[in-house]
Amino acid sequence: MTDTAAVSMKFHPQPQGGTPTPWAFPAPERGALPNGLTVLRCHRPGQQVVAVEVFLAAPLEAEPTGLDGVATIMARAFSEGTDKHSAEEFAAELERCGATLDAYADHPGVRVSLEVPVSRLPKALGLLADALRAPGFTDSEIERLVANRLDEIPHETANPSRRAAKQLSKELFPATSRMSRPRQGTEETVERIDSAAVKSFYAAHVRPATATAVVVGDLEGTDLDAILADTLGAWKGDTAEPRPVPPVTADDTGRVVIVDRPGAVQTQLLIGRIGPDRHDRVWPAQVLGTYCLGGTLTSRLDRVLREEKGYTYGVRAFGQVLRSAADGTGAAMLAISGSVDTESTGPAVEDLWKVLRTLAAEGLTDAERDVAVQNLVGVAPLKYETAAAVAGTLADQVEQHLPDDFQAQLYARLAETGTVEATAAVVSAFPGDRLVTILVGDASQIEEPVRALGIGDVKVVAG
Repeated sequence: MTDTAAVSMKFHPQPQGGTPTPWAFPAPERGALPNGLTVLRCHRPGQQVVAVEVFLAAPLEAEPTGLDGVATIMARAFSEGTDKHSAEEFAAELERCGATLDAYADHPGVRVSLEVPVSRLPKALGLLADALRAPGFTDSEIERLVANRLDEIPHETANPSRRAAKQLSKELFPATSRMSRPRQGTEETVERIDSAAVKSFYAAHVRPATATAVVVGDLEGTDLDAILADTLGAWKGDTAEPRPVPPVTADDTGRVVIVDRPGAVQTQLLIGRIGPDRHDRVWPAQVLGTYCLGGTLTSRLDRVLREEKGYTYGVRAFGQVLRSAADGTGAAMLAISGSVDTESTGPAVEDLWKVLRTLAAEGLTDAERDVAVQNLVGVAPLKYETAAAVAGTLADQVEQHLPDDFQAQLYARLAETGTVEATAAVVSAFPGDRLVTILVGDASQIEEPVRALGIGDVKVVAG
C-alpha cells in the first residue's frame, strides 16, 4: 500500500440569498370596447397560457319565477354550439386550440372562463366571442343539459355536505329570496326549462354593455387591441339600466336543525350566519380572525376537535361572499363546517361552543395572529403564480363591485391588523347565540345529546 498525498480542497463562499423583491397583487389596465364591453388586461411575463374571465350581469335573482336553474343551463350551453358550429364542431375547434372553456352561474351573475396558449389566443377568443354573441341553444342540446342536471340532483341530495348547505340556505333566508333555494335549481324547476326559456333569459340579461372581460397572461408581442376588436368587439347588444339589487335579509336566531339520516355513521356539521361583505371595513380583520379560528390545521378548532379530542379529520371556519354591493346591501356567509362520528356529535358540538366562548373571553394570541398573517400574506405570491388565479380574483372584484386595487390593499391591511382587532372581528362574526346549526346525521342518536346543550331550539327534518 502506498501513502496517499494529502488532498487540499478549496472551499468557495456559500451563496447568499439576495434582497427579496417586493410583491404586490398585479394591477390591471382598464379600458372598454366600442360595443360597451369593459376590458381589464394584465401582462404577466412568462405566463404563456392566457386566462380570460368574462363576467355577465345575469344574477340568479333575475331568473323567472318557477325557472330556478335556467341561468345554470344557459351557462353550460355556451359551449354547446353557435351559429357557426355544432356542439361537436365547437368542442373540436377548442381542442385544436389547446383551449378549455367553462362556465357557471352564481348569485352575482354568470362567469365564463377560457384558458389557451397565447399563440392560439386569436382563434380561441373568436370561439368565445361566438359563444357569447350567437349561442346555438338548440332544442336537443338544452334537453340533454336539463336531463344531465336532473341526474345530478339526487347525488347532491345524498351528499351530506351539499344537503347541509341546502338546508342552511333554506333556514337563513326568507322563502321569497332566491338565496333560500338551490343555486342550480330543483327537480321541479329544472324540468320546466326548455330552449325557449334559455333564449329568453339570454336575451334579457346577456349583452356586452353589462359585461366585463379580464385577460391575463404574457401579452408581450400580442396586439391584444386588434384581437379584441376582431373577436369580442364584434359582439353586439343594446344598453341596459343596472338591475336593482334587493338587500340581503336573514334570520340567524340561534337554533339547531337536524336533517335525519337513519343509520348514518357520521354527522355533517354546518354552522353559519350572515355577516359583512368585502366592502365593510371589518373585512380584513374578519378574514384574519376567522383564519385563526378555523383556517388551517393549527387553528383553534382543529387544535381542540382534531388534535386533542380526535373527533374529526378537520373543521374549517370561512367567510364566503354571497353578493357584494358598495351601498351595504351585500352579505357574506360566515360558517364552520366539518364532520364527526355519530357518537361524538354531542361532545364535539359542545367543545366547539367552548372554543367560541373561550375566544370571546380570552381573545387570540399574538402568536396566532402572526402565523395567520404569514400564511395569508406570505404565501400570496405562490397563490397567484398562474394567470388563471389572477384572472379569477380580478373577476371576483368586478362582480363584487370592488376597486381594481382591492386585493393589493387587502394584503397590506391584513399585515397591519393587530391581535385585538382580529379578535373583536371573529368574536362578532361567530357569536354563540346567533348561529344556525345544521346537523346531517342519525337523529335517533344525536337529537337528545344536542338538545341537552341548550344552544337553541332543535327541530328534525327528513333527510
